[in-house]
Amino acid sequence: MAYTYSQVTASNGVVLHTIKTSPNSVYMKALPGGSSLANQSTDGINGSFFDFSSGALLTIAVNNDVPVGGSQGSYGSGYENAKYARGTLVWDSREGEFSVQVVSSAASLAVVNRHQYWAQGGISMGLNNESGWAAQADKENMPNRTGSAQRAGLVYNTSKNIWLVVTNTNCTAAQFRSAIKEKVGSGTLVNGIFLDGSGSAQMRAGTVKAAGDGRKVFSMVALR
Repeated sequence: MAYTYSQVTASNGVVLHTIKTSPNSVYMKALPGGSSLANQSTDGINGSFFDFSSGALLTIAVNNDVPVGGSQGSYGSGYENAKYARGTLVWDSREGEFSVQVVSSAASLAVVNRHQYWAQGGISMGLNNESGWAAQADKENMPNRTGSAQRAGLVYNTSKNIWLVVTNTNCTAAQFRSAIKEKVGSGTLVNGIFLDGSGSAQMRAGTVKAAGDGRKVFSMVALR
């Protein structure tokens, strides 16, 4: 797999671990039974919000319209953003385009070919919406937006690169977003989503790892 790992520190003190790669090197992967990413052999970062007791995936995680955790109609499979319409990052490989679409189900995603895309649900980051991103994140029921926590996210730029980003620095969503805008993409970023955070904010990039609190997570945004 071809990717570039970097560690950078923003002016607000947030330390970002980033993986830059092609969207065609990315796929959604279930971790049945749960696993910390430090124990995985696959590189990538944590993915969906999940139910701690059951491991059910609470946000979309699909490859070519197939949810990673079960069938399209089953709860926790990764085919739906449970309870709320939420910002979902979509790579339409047929069209060669990224988008962030606010939907409740993968069935509602606008793609050219339903067998040629991947999608990961999260919370809209609104990189092009300084005045309204926080209100939109609240509308999508973002957990702990203003609290101090570890964070994870996905962002893309005008050249169709994607960055997988994790910080194990405790920070607000605004501080994480600001650090990304300052240090990632050299001013070319278009948009992105927040992923599950807190102790779930984990990355594996070869021997480099951002550990979160080492808890088990149940899906990841993985690299081929």
